[in-house]
Amino acid sequence: MFATTEHDFRAVGRGAKCEYHFEFTNLYEEQVHVAAVRSSCGCTTPTVSKDTLKTHEKSSIVATFNTSTFIGQKSATITVVIDQPYYAEVQLKVSGFIRTDITFDPPEVAFGEIAPGTGTEQDIVITHTGNSQWQITDVRSHCDDLQVQLSPPKQTPGMVRYRMRVKVLGSMPEGDIRERLTLISNDRNFPTTEMSINGRVRPSLTVAPAAVSFGTAKPGATIEKRLVVRGDEPFTISDVVCADNRFEFDTPSGSKKLHFVKLKFNAGDTPGRIGQEIRIDTDLKGGKSVTCVVTGSVGQ
Repeated sequence: MFATTEHDFRAVGRGAKCEYHFEFTNLYEEQVHVAAVRSSCGCTTPTVSKDTLKTHEKSSIVATFNTSTFIGQKSATITVVIDQPYYAEVQLKVSGFIRTDITFDPPEVAFGEIAPGTGTEQDIVITHTGNSQWQITDVRSHCDDLQVQLSPPKQTPGMVRYRMRVKVLGSMPEGDIRERLTLISNDRNFPTTEMSINGRVRPSLTVAPAAVSFGTAKPGATIEKRLVVRGDEPFTISDVVCADNRFEFDTPSGSKKLHFVKLKFNAGDTPGRIGQEIRIDTDLKGGKSVTCVVTGSVGQ
């Protein structure tokens, strides 16, 4: 269910906001429920973004590294307790080194929500104390949709201060932004320091609800639902695709920003569980589409 079970925050500044999302997916037909999450060390606080998942739904265990109250090398084991559909425990491991000589103001680069195709930027002040000869020699990122500019350092006895501008380019993909920058310095003992970048590029096309549950349908019954498809600009729905021929769709015509798609499920006489993905295709640039998941069952 978990894409990864370990994360190293590496070296981070005192007071910096550090979070890591351990994403997981319900791979089962039954509902999954997270009963509890706990940490072996106070240096890390775990939370769950969504504790009840229907089939194919996603959630995250968010590990927050408490850099304001702890210093030095720290590590923790997060135990995730699942009680549905059966009892299980998953252990996630985090570690990192909290430095006392570097601070960031603000403590993270948080862009909030960004409109698709648009860029934004934010300034952050990096302060190093204890060595006026300290220098940032490079800033690296694995994300090509970020740009960084460093101003010349301001040096005073025992202190160096940089102003760094971080830009999100209009090419940033839609969805959550969870990136980090690596500051490379001339400090031989701690040559790298990490800082987090987060935000969200709002999708230009959405469907609601993203997960539809029919519950249990009686044999031969017909169940109807409505999907709301919304875009930032007018569009036409070109097709609605589902592998299960028991589903029928009434697709609206015309080009507009808001469409209502009627979904009809004909239960038939065969009992069993339902778990299908529905894809709604449009004429937007690149043939953009959205998906939702339909779950339920046909009773005896």
